[in-house]
Amino acid sequence: MATQSEGGGKEDLKTQFITREGTYKLVTSSEYSRPSRQSYGQQGNMPVKVSFVTLNDSPNLNPGDKSPEFKTLIVYNLLKELYCMPYHGSKKVCDMNKPVDKRVYKGTSPTCHDFNKLTSTSECAYLLVGFSAGQVQLIDPIRKETSKLFNEERLIDKSKVTCLKWIPGSPNQFLVGHSSGQMYVYNEDLPCGTTPPHYQLFKQGDNFAVYTCKTKTTRNPLYRWIVGDGTIHEFAFSPCSRYLATVSQDGYLRVFNYDTMDYVGGMRSYFGGLLCIAWSPDGKFIVVGGEDDLVSVWSFAERRVVARGHGHKSWVSVVAFDEYTTTVNNCDQYDNSCSEEDITLLNRWESRLPNSSPPSNRNSADSSLLRGLPSKIVSYRFGSVGHDTQLCLWDLTEDIIRQPPARTRTSTLYPQPNATPAPPAPSPPNKCNSTSNSTPNCVGKDASSTTTTTTPDGTAIVSTSITHKFASLTLGDKKDKEHKRHFSLTHKGTNKTNSINASSRSLDECYKTYGTSLCPRLEDAPKLEPLVCKKIVHERLTALTFREDCIVTGCQEGYILLWARPSNTVQGVTQTSLPFTQQATAVSMAPNGSPLGGTVV
Repeated sequence: MATQSEGGGKEDLKTQFITREGTYKLVTSSEYSRPSRQSYGQQGNMPVKVSFVTLNDSPNLNPGDKSPEFKTLIVYNLLKELYCMPYHGSKKVCDMNKPVDKRVYKGTSPTCHDFNKLTSTSECAYLLVGFSAGQVQLIDPIRKETSKLFNEERLIDKSKVTCLKWIPGSPNQFLVGHSSGQMYVYNEDLPCGTTPPHYQLFKQGDNFAVYTCKTKTTRNPLYRWIVGDGTIHEFAFSPCSRYLATVSQDGYLRVFNYDTMDYVGGMRSYFGGLLCIAWSPDGKFIVVGGEDDLVSVWSFAERRVVARGHGHKSWVSVVAFDEYTTTVNNCDQYDNSCSEEDITLLNRWESRLPNSSPPSNRNSADSSLLRGLPSKIVSYRFGSVGHDTQLCLWDLTEDIIRQPPARTRTSTLYPQPNATPAPPAPSPPNKCNSTSNSTPNCVGKDASSTTTTTTPDGTAIVSTSITHKFASLTLGDKKDKEHKRHFSLTHKGTNKTNSINASSRSLDECYKTYGTSLCPRLEDAPKLEPLVCKKIVHERLTALTFREDCIVTGCQEGYILLWARPSNTVQGVTQTSLPFTQQATAVSMAPNGSPLGGTVV
């Protein structure tokens, strides 16, 4: 579709795309936005986020009572407004002039939100809303009530709320992340103090610490987490509710056992901060994206990066798994080798899909769900959206997952303090525009300094200025030569001296981890290419959700778009309505027996 661009010319925006299961089409009649349709170019700074909740049956509903008008709610924030609308899927038009609830805020803007899926019914649905000034509000859009306001006086944290989620299985506890790099555990039944809280150390580990609130009476926050260095952009609980994964501006993915508060493992971005995160439906893999324009796949079992996706031309803002097109062997029809235990595990996992009732106790999750499907998954489907306004779909297949890890560097040799200078070594040729992806690009002969020193035992050591080496870090592909990747380490408003020191520390850390299992070289990790990579909007994309009937995307212009799934059949198996535990191997294999999807280059 040719649409008018801001500069007066025409720019093609895709309204459909094709995958192995068929054609996805934009449903223009089911678009969500402001009732007055926000005009192009008036978007705000806060990213547009989207939340869904499927309402549980009310315990007070009698058999003869009239069923509720809607079963699912969608919430999204635009500028200083928050909208709650009934969601009818991609086949029914929603009247934008009849929202379930609408709220307009003054002096602050909503930044993120999350429904309590455990307690939401047709009579009440508790929604947490985080704000740019640091407050957290608990509202009920169905009854149009405001229950509580947490951190009202900003005594706990004054920075922006970047992410918040209800703790899985808990009816009243939630976790809030701030741009200060700290996370807080709240209990909705407890008050916040009238004075700034005092903390005492509860547990400490490598680059993280957990504190408790030091008071005579229990109050919020229950715990304070300090993780890494810089903004915590997002966190996510594993499907079994046992593990917590975080991504932050220092470029690290960190995974914790939430119950024991122990560090489990992690990785580092190729450069820059990590902005988004998603767990695979079975909890075996974590996908992250960020300022390196890559999507990286991290294996929970192997504690390493198993693939990197190259497709975006700017920062990756959201990643999400599509459990409805993730394919597995069907034990009942296609795999006689499956045992009864395997079938039981598959059935138990199926009960944890979004359409099922959530578990009543977060500690009742069986850890075998993380390792109970060792060889049944054939292909994982996930998607990503970014500041380049593109939607990318990816397939992570067995040929990529089963590749052995490459040999990585385990240590770094640094110059000794009392080393004697040796004669200067000849300068290497300038390789700023080299197409090799083995190392990050330099910035030119004049921009970097190289010295050679000799240790007392006669060993010569070449030292390169890492500040200049990493300042213009790029992937070096000629086809993306016109795209400049910015190495972002700090934010506006920070102290200049502290920013320089923080940049130096991050560069040193980047140099130490590059080439190791935390941050393998580009050629050491399989290269994943997208199945689909389409420009679908004018402004940066900020939301991505996979529903059973469609894919939902949101952009900074304030438009929530629905992309209807295909209704045709691929090799005799319908793809539109089957969750991943019910799909057959046939749909993920080509006629010659090779997996469809992800390409290893």
